[in-house]
Amino acid sequence: MTSEPPSEPAEPLGLPELRASDADRERVVEVLREALAEGRLDMDEFDQRLDAAYTSRTYGELEPLTRDLPVPGGPPVAPPLPADRRAAGSPARWSERIGGRPSSTYGVGILGGFQRKGGWVVPRRFTAVTVMGGGEIDLRDARFEDREVVIRCFAVMGGASVVVPPGVEVDVRGIGIMGGFDQSGADDHELPVPGAPRVVVTGFAFWGGVGVIRKLPKAERKRLKEERRRRELEGKGERGPEKRDRGEPH
Repeated sequence: MTSEPPSEPAEPLGLPELRASDADRERVVEVLREALAEGRLDMDEFDQRLDAAYTSRTYGELEPLTRDLPVPGGPPVAPPLPADRRAAGSPARWSERIGGRPSSTYGVGILGGFQRKGGWVVPRRFTAVTVMGGGEIDLRDARFEDREVVIRCFAVMGGASVVVPPGVEVDVRGIGIMGGFDQSGADDHELPVPGAPRVVVTGFAFWGGVGVIRKLPKAERKRLKEERRRRELEGKGERGPEKRDRGEPH
């Protein structure tokens, strides 16, 4: 008599979008450390995945980090995604940031400057004008009125910077006359995350400049810095006993 295999439990609805806890991230980190010790990952791969683990917010972001690694003791540390969702990135994270009433539609810096940063709502069309002044348009913690927004920058003997988070597609179309539109800091070769907004930067710069740069949100950068410091301290603590075991001075 052939016994039927036990049926798998139904996966919770919307599992990839569930927020990951600190404990979830730590379990992934332990698997990565084990893989490094066994030679399955080199140091560069380990550092990249470690950074990604500590900046992940959902199960959908954690799962790919250990998909090709054996997990001691059984099942994957992050719940597996359905086959049709594994390449979907983290749409929930971005879907929570799409929509809302714009809090500002323009910024003007004439012999001075302006800033748009924090949790503001980026409109479908935002216009920035700087004349012998400057402007900062920071999108890292912003919401977006629509999935595509256009930022028009007009810089005359002045400048403006547009700061975008990782995963956002950037299309720079500006014209520079004795000035320029610089997108080198935006890493134009980075693949956009599915569901993330698209940012089009256009306009012109006359004796001025517009720069587009890509940066992690400040909170994530701070967390990564603290984690690196913690790893350095752990590494120093692990080297100490080795010296004592060999009878070396310490």
